[in-house]
Amino acid sequence: MSTVHSSPDSGIHRPTAPPGPRPSGAGRRRRNPLVLVGGLALSWLLPAGLIALHLGVVLLPLLLLAVAAVIRVGGVLLDRLFVAGLIVAGAVLSFGLVFSLWPWGLSPVATTGTMFTVLTTAAWAGRRAPGLPLRFRWSDLLVLGTFAGFWHYLFHPVAGASAAERVAYFATSEDRLAHFSFFSGIQGVGGFNFLHQEAARAYLIPPSEVTYPQGSHFLLAWTDTLVHSAADPGDMLQTMNRYFLYLLVAYALFCTALVWAARWIGGPRLRGWRAAAVCATVGSIMLASNYLDLLTHGFDSTFIGLLLIALALAVLIRPAMGFTEFLLVASAGLITVTFTYNIYGAFVGVALLGALVVHRRRFAGRWWWTLGALACALAVAALPSALSVLGDLDVASASNMSGPSVSADRSILIGGGLLGLLAAAMPRNRRTATGQAHLAVLLGTGALLTAFAAYQLHTIGRYSYYFHKMTAVGVVVALISVGAVGAVLQTSSRGTGRTLTRRLGELALSGLTVAAALSLFANVQWGFLTTDDAPSAWSGNPLVVWGRGEFESDMGPEGAAALTALRSDGPVVALVSNDDYKNLKATWLASLLNRRGGDMKALYDVHWVDIGGPQVKEEDYQRSFAKLKGAVQQLPAARTAPKILTADRSVGERIKRDLAKQGTTVTVVSDPGILWTQPWGRTFPGG
Repeated sequence: MSTVHSSPDSGIHRPTAPPGPRPSGAGRRRRNPLVLVGGLALSWLLPAGLIALHLGVVLLPLLLLAVAAVIRVGGVLLDRLFVAGLIVAGAVLSFGLVFSLWPWGLSPVATTGTMFTVLTTAAWAGRRAPGLPLRFRWSDLLVLGTFAGFWHYLFHPVAGASAAERVAYFATSEDRLAHFSFFSGIQGVGGFNFLHQEAARAYLIPPSEVTYPQGSHFLLAWTDTLVHSAADPGDMLQTMNRYFLYLLVAYALFCTALVWAARWIGGPRLRGWRAAAVCATVGSIMLASNYLDLLTHGFDSTFIGLLLIALALAVLIRPAMGFTEFLLVASAGLITVTFTYNIYGAFVGVALLGALVVHRRRFAGRWWWTLGALACALAVAALPSALSVLGDLDVASASNMSGPSVSADRSILIGGGLLGLLAAAMPRNRRTATGQAHLAVLLGTGALLTAFAAYQLHTIGRYSYYFHKMTAVGVVVALISVGAVGAVLQTSSRGTGRTLTRRLGELALSGLTVAAALSLFANVQWGFLTTDDAPSAWSGNPLVVWGRGEFESDMGPEGAAALTALRSDGPVVALVSNDDYKNLKATWLASLLNRRGGDMKALYDVHWVDIGGPQVKEEDYQRSFAKLKGAVQQLPAARTAPKILTADRSVGERIKRDLAKQGTTVTVVSDPGILWTQPWGRTFPGG
């Protein structure tokens, strides 16, 4: 029987054999081949049966639980599930390279059957009997409560709404439409777009099929095959609705992952009211954060990348696991983060380097295995980025590009980072491996941000789009560092009282701590001094505003219904108002609903076409018509003539006549009911 030696803060656990002769092969637990055969059969029968019953969504939690049952990480079930989630995401993206090239594409039976097969074989070969730690910590309720709270507000305005009505929340920016085109392309080609570049151009704007990271889109596309129980997504409006709901889940998971990661870094020393303080503080900060704008502005891959980097950094700072599990989570962290948002991969690299240095003695005798495995993971992680560099991506100009962004909260970025440094430098943390790895991540993150800031100031003299993207990682590091702060707080004295009395007292302290954190960081005022003239700060909370339904775009259900009904084998131009940006979004949405997102390469000039509604000025018509004519004439050949949807019949007929004079035949459909005139609508800029 082996024993486990580890530091008090639970660093990498390395089993070591007790003194004495090693047991002979006959004395070791034998591997029964019948168990393997049964497991392999179940690996395929289970997915096939569930998909046949249209219950494919059940495969997702089953796969998560299966991985959690095989790995040996953490002492409570929730910890095991979070780490298993990172490993599953890494496996999906890694195997996704194979799924993209084999003849079955994203078939839910083939993909899940393969992953269950690999897991079963690995568990049998490693003599890993499945087992789950059916234990919990009271702070699990705060972690799970974070997800429940965010989900309540995120889903509330669309609960009971039809798929067409939810488009008002989906189509808030062109970025969202671009991300959906990647998602749709992956479903259409049956794999990563960069491995099917020619076919992918029908679904998205070239050359983004190879230049933009697609990890988040692939994860969601694969998930959709399970939810829909088929590789074919079916009706595109319903697919769009499912994609939007996945985003709501992902954002709630992002906020929840930050809370869990902070608690994980605090380790087993973080208990009682201190654990409540850490979880409530991080959750409250995210409640009041401006990062909901990542969702409303359509920066889908950004917040999913931040979700993954929170998990990756947490387990690298405190790798409380065995050698094999460490290689798995390190590889999964590199692959998932780099595939999802490649510039964030550098931060995972810094954390991994820090973990290897801090725990170098634990890798003694295993360095070749360690470096070999991580080199393979790095090669896989770098593949999409290498293809983009070899393609049409200009790295220098792209790194300095401009565009609307969501700026980091400087008080959290700077103040939280400094507080994290203070906690990491305190003797109680500095003497532990976790404290040293945490310090390495803080210093490395600061160095990367400083270096990129210096580069931008030197080249363009200002901070631009990607600097703001990178500072979001600084905010993640600052928030999960709260766990290290909580770990050095003075715990309450256990005293000599009865256990029940002590636990009730700890529960009362935890409740007060949570209430204080919500008041201080989330502006919760518990109904105190709230009047019509002076509403509480909580009422202006971005998440609460979203929950009230005030983040709708200018797209109403009538417009979505009209665009959905506009089925066509050819290109579609939707001129729904005299606002050029609304026309761009409507045209893009119509193209996506007809699985022709690639038409937007030519139709992007609709961004400068501000006609379609009534009472068009002559100068506006002439200028817009010139742009429209150029766009239509650049469209690729199609089986049917382009369709133009207008909100005013007379304008539509004039466009048809003028294009006919230029030798271009189009079909015009007019629907005055789709005019976007809602005064309450909010339009967010794309970028």
